[in-house]
Amino acid sequence: MKIYLVGGAVRDELLQQPVADRDWVVVGSTPSTMQELGYRPVGKDFPVFLHPDTKEEYALARTERKTAAGHQGFEFNTSTEVTLEEDLQRRDLTINAIARSDDGEIIDPWNGRQDLDNRILRHVSPAFAEDPLRVLRVARFCAKLAPLGFNIAPETLQLMRSLSDSGELATLAPERIFAEIALSLKYLDPVPFFDTLRACNALEQILPELNQLFGVPQVAEHHPEIDCGIHTMMVLTQTCHLTRDPAARFASICHDLGKASTPAEILPSHHGHEDRGADITEALCARLRAPNEYRHLAVTTARYHTHCHRALELKPGSILKLLLALDALRRPQRFELFLQVCEGDARGRLGFENRRYPQSDYLRGALAQLKKLNAGDIADQASAAGEDIAAAIRHARLQIISGYRKQHNPG
Repeated sequence: MKIYLVGGAVRDELLQQPVADRDWVVVGSTPSTMQELGYRPVGKDFPVFLHPDTKEEYALARTERKTAAGHQGFEFNTSTEVTLEEDLQRRDLTINAIARSDDGEIIDPWNGRQDLDNRILRHVSPAFAEDPLRVLRVARFCAKLAPLGFNIAPETLQLMRSLSDSGELATLAPERIFAEIALSLKYLDPVPFFDTLRACNALEQILPELNQLFGVPQVAEHHPEIDCGIHTMMVLTQTCHLTRDPAARFASICHDLGKASTPAEILPSHHGHEDRGADITEALCARLRAPNEYRHLAVTTARYHTHCHRALELKPGSILKLLLALDALRRPQRFELFLQVCEGDARGRLGFENRRYPQSDYLRGALAQLKKLNAGDIADQASAAGEDIAAAIRHARLQIISGYRKQHNPG
């Protein structure tokens, strides 16, 4: 029995990058032997075990054979005869098919170190095309490694196109697709993930709502970049400068989805895109089974982002209505993310990248004033006077916002 460190940990060590997770492959062992040694089995499709102390994953060396469509349509062989080289051959990219022995020897049968040096993402073998999930994984590696100058090998990109065109992406579980999207949104610059999916014809299948934005025009005065898809990627970039929160970054790519459904006769104007976009985003999140924190933020941002842009022009009643619609009093953290996405939207335009966005601080200030109001006291007073409690609380809130507006926005 021999144990090797494999995959991302070896890759990141060779790149002198922080190592997040360490995965191990075990050659020449059996499930019963692993359990006798204290390893706990966790694998469903093939034998994977948790180390009794470190809890790191140890997988038996395996080969695989395609037996059905989709990411899970494989038959696995984990016999003691499977070699390390055979196990590495089934991996997606050469840079992920490198192993290290316990004495420090690097085992690199597929020239992964050369591709690391040349900053190339290259598939190990034609078997790459048997797993549709690898299209998303390679796109995610593009985002993860783009700051280091990595690019996809032309032959690998062509293989990804063939895989996208085959229709097998439709076999991927919605949760798995969303997981790859969410992981990509945690990187320093997620834009290469979406650019790569578009380049290999996968974006139109994975996120057709986003793909349809490319080529849709906007009014040049407000959007010198003109193209809605380009604008959305610029908004994602600007939002990433403001927050690392993946839900906010997801909301940034959803905020203008309604513009793809704008009637051709009113282009390049997009009247009513907010409500259309909120409905489209709701359906998208349902299809991908996105977590509620992603869905709520994305839908409310799509519906109300232009309200935020007009905050300095809004009357007190409209400001109060906006803050209540955003549930800002009860969910201030989500409200803050909403403001960051709106600021990213305002700056995600050609030549607008460094413009001030006073609307955020203006609405933050309005919320801070509202928080000072003791709604319980107002309710008690209204009840004692026989007045409508809800109306009394709303009146008090409007008075506060009116005073704040006069002080901070005299115009």
